[in-house]
Amino acid sequence: MRNGKRKADAKMPMKMPEGFLWGGAVAAHQIEGAWNVDDRGPSVCDVMTAGGPHRPRRITNGVLPGEYYPNHDGIDFYHTYEHDLDLFQEMGFSCFRTSISWSRIFPRGDEDEPSEAGLAFYDKLFDAMHARGIEPVVTISHFEMPYHLAKEYGGFRDRRLIDFYLRFCEVIFKRYHNKVRWWMLFNEINNQTDVTRDIYAFTNSGVTYTPADNRRQVMYQVVHNELVAGARARQLARQIDPKMKIGCMVAWVPIYPASADPADQMSALDAMHDRFLFTDVYLRGHYPAYIRKQWKREGIQIDIHDGDLEALREGTVDFIGLSYYMSSASRAGATGDADERGFESSVSNPYLEKSAWGWNIDPTGLTYTLATLYERYEVPLFVVENGFGAYDIPDESGYIADDYRIDYLRKHIAALERAVVDEGVEVIGYTVWGCIDVVSFTTGEMEKRYGMIYVDRDNEGHGTLERRRKKSFYWYQHVIETNGEEL
Repeated sequence: MRNGKRKADAKMPMKMPEGFLWGGAVAAHQIEGAWNVDDRGPSVCDVMTAGGPHRPRRITNGVLPGEYYPNHDGIDFYHTYEHDLDLFQEMGFSCFRTSISWSRIFPRGDEDEPSEAGLAFYDKLFDAMHARGIEPVVTISHFEMPYHLAKEYGGFRDRRLIDFYLRFCEVIFKRYHNKVRWWMLFNEINNQTDVTRDIYAFTNSGVTYTPADNRRQVMYQVVHNELVAGARARQLARQIDPKMKIGCMVAWVPIYPASADPADQMSALDAMHDRFLFTDVYLRGHYPAYIRKQWKREGIQIDIHDGDLEALREGTVDFIGLSYYMSSASRAGATGDADERGFESSVSNPYLEKSAWGWNIDPTGLTYTLATLYERYEVPLFVVENGFGAYDIPDESGYIADDYRIDYLRKHIAALERAVVDEGVEVIGYTVWGCIDVVSFTTGEMEKRYGMIYVDRDNEGHGTLERRRKKSFYWYQHVIETNGEEL
């Protein structure tokens, strides 16, 4: 009966609860530009060159002459935010997720006093959002650690980073607590468990691995330091203004067993530990038994200081923010077929289509994800990233009929609605990733476009930066207007 009810409900129009937040999401380093304007110092993403689908971005030793760094200019949101917010208002946004560039507030990261110019910019941005009825949703650290902290301290290898992060949090909490209700600690903190890709360690934690490193030992120690920093930030927020809501932010790629073989089920369960570790600590306030057993098997020893475990216990978060783009599958004993999801037992799922970048397209996985997380933790969830990267080709008039993006978003919003209506999941809101075209984090491209607003800029940084509405702009406008009832 339950399966029959699900099938029937899936065909019926659904509607989100009153007060559901609709909007879009970006990160400061991918959109703002103005990388050295008004006291801002370089961040970790400012030393990353452009790449491509089959050419990884390079991390250079500082900003070097003759190299192209696409994040330096972004799409110049620092100077165009008023116009862009007008477009978001026209689309009907009730919220907009962005980040506060850490190096705009503390250019080096270890100063005693923040930059007033940087703080003033976000005052203006948040005021402009509120004037348009748009609620800010803010990521505190979204791959924007000051480069000085990575270069001179080794990032979160050094426990002094906990204090620098807390100083940053204290400044922005006190400055903006009356303007920002929703906060998230570290963007996609769990991605760095893929120790094969240096980009994740560097952007998440400011860490550069050396040949002598046991990468997993370093990674888990760094993760511990970040989890402690986040827990203490949550405690700090409670002291400054209890009305602020502090969430974690995780990249959620559910991993299915590749078959009904029990060995595949166990393989998928083991692979999912790298997901659940973070939410288990963030929500339950302690390290679960499976990770303590894993550390013992691998000989990993974590330097835990007095007060760390108490902080984790007392600093649990209020909600889970998550990105969802795809799912993966695991087969026991599989080797040599690991995909970009970063675990050896990963295999191709023959039941799913893929995007041009090889990402599985799995709307049902979003329903599964939301139901699984809500059943496990019973806290509100916030889908703060979901979107479709594609090559958008304008017609002769410059218009982009991106029906492929509409199709992707329609199916995923319907999957979200099924989680709310059929499973009773409490979801705060939904923000489309890259609501406006931005520099791609993974490849540094502009031509890997997610936005519903086209930005005239190419992979080499050429273009007028003109903004144009795509077909998906008007479609999403109607979705918001009907609160998700008409997709």
